[in-house]
Amino acid sequence: MSLSRRLVIAGAAALSATACRSVAMPEAQTANPTVGKIVRDDPALDRLIAPDATIEKLAEGYTWSEGPVWIADGGYLLFSDVPRNRIHRWSPADGASVFMDPSGFDGADASGYREPGSNGLIAGPAGSILMADHGNRAIARVDLASKTKTLLATHYNGKRFNSPNDLVQASNGAIFFTDPPYGLEGMNASPLKEQPHNGVYRLDPDGTVTLLEDGLTFPNGIALSPDERTLYVPVSDPERAVVMAYDLSPAGTLSNGRVLKDLTAMVGDAHPGLPDGLAIDASGHLFVTGPGGVHVLTPDGRSLGRIDTGSATANCKFGGDGRTLYITAGSSLVRVRTLTRGSRQA
Repeated sequence: MSLSRRLVIAGAAALSATACRSVAMPEAQTANPTVGKIVRDDPALDRLIAPDATIEKLAEGYTWSEGPVWIADGGYLLFSDVPRNRIHRWSPADGASVFMDPSGFDGADASGYREPGSNGLIAGPAGSILMADHGNRAIARVDLASKTKTLLATHYNGKRFNSPNDLVQASNGAIFFTDPPYGLEGMNASPLKEQPHNGVYRLDPDGTVTLLEDGLTFPNGIALSPDERTLYVPVSDPERAVVMAYDLSPAGTLSNGRVLKDLTAMVGDAHPGLPDGLAIDASGHLFVTGPGGVHVLTPDGRSLGRIDTGSATANCKFGGDGRTLYITAGSSLVRVRTLTRGSRQA
């Protein structure tokens, strides 16, 4: 884990005695408070985010918010607080509340785990979500009604995963996921770490796990292009803070790995955060978290601007009517209305 993210988590931990809450507003005031700013590097951003758009704060009080997913059948958002081992729920009508506690590790002794909760969340089969489960070192499915968890994959080559971080599902049912060591105390030096690499994997519907990439230092987020011919993987390494792109074959194999965007020069105190999670719109634009917030990139990696939340930013996903980008930003949940629409996997 980078020093910048460690400091963010350490600072936010001071909020642990405070109940996570929606932002309270006077009854007569209908708008949420705003934070940060939208930085425009190219006029083309105006076609995706209106010039008068703002960043609204919806809830706060989390240690490290992550993995937002919109639940269309119900009209609410779920997101993880990874260190505190919880999933939270937010809706326009009800605000924020705890949805699942614990969300990941549920044993008696969590020593050896630095982040024992769930991380990335995506919509699953009807009435469920799919989860990158740090604490159980697994890919899991959770029934939303009963909150019953089923572990779908826990090992590769007879060895436990490190701590699956984020995931995306293709239209054929295959799940692609990343497996850095962020959930383990000591990370790469953890005595619990069994895999010799921090990999990118594919989990097929029949349960087969295939290692696709073993050469990235800290693979983090993961997403598919709308046509499912490109797989994107941001790398949260302060020494090489890049967004990788790979050609994806119909068989689910990767080739032509390349740096789509190198954000290393921005890493530092002036722009907190590292490449992490991302969302894709229907036209293939990337909304990828990184130093200084959410970077908006064209499919060929050109920067259009960024959503600067003012804090290290972990992940984002489209939700609601498909034109609202929900962003987990350190201790807060925020959103931005857009003029574009999320892709099927967003």
